[in-house]
Amino acid sequence: MGDTNGFRRLSAEQVDRFRHDGYLKLGRLLDDGLVDLLRREYDREFALARGGDAQFRNLSISDTDDLRKKNEAPEQMLQIMQMCERNLHFRRLLFHGEILDCVEDLLGPNLQLFHDQALYKPAHHGGPVFWHQDNAYWQCTPANLVSCWLTLDDVTVANGAMQVIPGSHLGAMQHDRSTATDALLDNADRVDSSRAVAIELPAGGAMLHHCQTFHYTGPNETERERRAFAIHFMTPGTKAGRTGEYLGVSFGRPVLRMRV
Repeated sequence: MGDTNGFRRLSAEQVDRFRHDGYLKLGRLLDDGLVDLLRREYDREFALARGGDAQFRNLSISDTDDLRKKNEAPEQMLQIMQMCERNLHFRRLLFHGEILDCVEDLLGPNLQLFHDQALYKPAHHGGPVFWHQDNAYWQCTPANLVSCWLTLDDVTVANGAMQVIPGSHLGAMQHDRSTATDALLDNADRVDSSRAVAIELPAGGAMLHHCQTFHYTGPNETERERRAFAIHFMTPGTKAGRTGEYLGVSFGRPVLRMRV
């Protein structure tokens, strides 16, 4: 499993950089044994989903329950929500001590899961995810959620590395529904992509970003897979923006760390 006791803390400089830029590259966090285990489990879960045993979405096409359309689309940006509810190994990953230490340094000592998601770009025909702020989808208040984006493969621009706009987390912007697929929002017309910074990572690597940081991942037309997993953290007491209801503690939204 790798270390889960927690010993990695962010420096004051790293915290300041996150506050200023809205993201932070952490580098490699997961050891080889854990990466190999998570790859096997990831591939197994997507094979089950593709076979119809579990729900998944292909974000490269408009939302549909048609399994054939999702599996045979020429572009595939595959998403499984809440891997932690179907796989014990990804459940345990939520409690990885080094990850929680880093997020605690940004959000404080009390951490709750908002949700997780596996985001898979197959080799040769992996689709892009357009420029967006996560909270344009979520509408959470306060808008201070932090995501940890983890890689199970070596990730470069060519196979779909995360790209971010520094400082873009400081304000929310209007998003439009994409004309390419109703599964995604799009803000390409309002983003100066010349300012983009690509976050290339090794397998087992991680980055953190704010829920209002504009980010994008390009297509994967290489011979390599791009398997990523995102954990979205919030503080207890966060509200769902559309309803104003508190996002209470549950199996799907467990408290991951509490210091009293």
